[in-house]
Amino acid sequence: MLLKTFGWSFGVTAAGLAAAAYFWGWEGFAVVAILSVLEISLSFDNAVVNAGVLKKMNEFWQKIFLTIGILIAVFGMRLVFPVVIVAITAKVGPIEAVELAMKDPEQYEMLVTDAHPSIAAFGGMFLLMIFLNFIFSEKDHYWFGRLERPLSRLGKVDGLAVCIALIVLLVSAATIATEAAQHGGSVVDKSATVMLAGIAGLITYLVVGGLSGHFEHKLEEEEEREEEAEEEARKAGKAPTMVGLAGKAAFFMFLYLEVLDASFSFDGVIGAFAITNHIFWMALGLGIGAMYVRSLTVYLVREGTLDDYVYLEHGAHYAIGALAALLLITIKWHVSEVITGLIGVGLIGWSFWSSLRRNRHNAEAEGGNGSEPKSEVTSGV
Repeated sequence: MLLKTFGWSFGVTAAGLAAAAYFWGWEGFAVVAILSVLEISLSFDNAVVNAGVLKKMNEFWQKIFLTIGILIAVFGMRLVFPVVIVAITAKVGPIEAVELAMKDPEQYEMLVTDAHPSIAAFGGMFLLMIFLNFIFSEKDHYWFGRLERPLSRLGKVDGLAVCIALIVLLVSAATIATEAAQHGGSVVDKSATVMLAGIAGLITYLVVGGLSGHFEHKLEEEEEREEEAEEEARKAGKAPTMVGLAGKAAFFMFLYLEVLDASFSFDGVIGAFAITNHIFWMALGLGIGAMYVRSLTVYLVREGTLDDYVYLEHGAHYAIGALAALLLITIKWHVSEVITGLIGVGLIGWSFWSSLRRNRHNAEAEGGNGSEPKSEVTSGV
């Protein structure tokens, strides 16, 4: 199971590190390895959240996520995305942007750094909406019961998450964005840019998330009809035929996952410039890390880890909320990638420990009380 799921990741790691050592020596090998670890640590919460969506897809779409999806993730976000940023910012063509990255890496880094406010606003708003919709939703299990139960009741108010997100964006644009950090330590007023990019991130979430939720609901209705049709077919001695609606649902959930991955990758791409401005080292290192995030997502689904450790998804969403806040903060202030990674890993580790504690308590309750129902154990907050 481990080799089947992580086989491609192991292969890409070996090939990528070998290529780095062959073309750029031990320095390239070391930088690519560091970037791989950076991407995995910053995107572990991404894998947990992705697994919550991917478990609703069949094996075919899981394979699509690992093949076509990884091409989009590696070449789209880890290689093409930085080039597109430079092309738009410098008002040059993509080819000229690549030449700039290869011939003048310092200028390339400066342009990407100066584009950070718009990237942070777009990604921050998209991730904030994911966190708010989770925290305001009803759940089977509550990690921080005293906080999450009241918030889930507030979630019945229509448009509350969007309203809060817009307030956060307005405050960020009116305060933090007025002195946005730029390359070289200078500051400029990026209020309009942050507002525009933030609204774009919000609209992207509403469109993609709305389509995904719509077709997911349709898929659930279709599955119910399928079960009824199968029952009738068994009685009549026939087998029902499948319809194409599930494909539409899976496609839009796949699209949602790709946009989600793109938002998560913003901090990884920007953070990589703190280590190197070599475009090919970045592509190799972040690409290797992205492969492990993909494989880990599928592993969590196939092993049923989210069902066994019920608070993992909570921890991942709290990490998303923290990352959204950090992205907005970095419009003005620099935040070390180490801090970003530790916050995400810490929250997920805490949720994993809480899940173990809950499982142990329920096992003891089952053993001591026979058929008595299990009691819910939260983090104690």
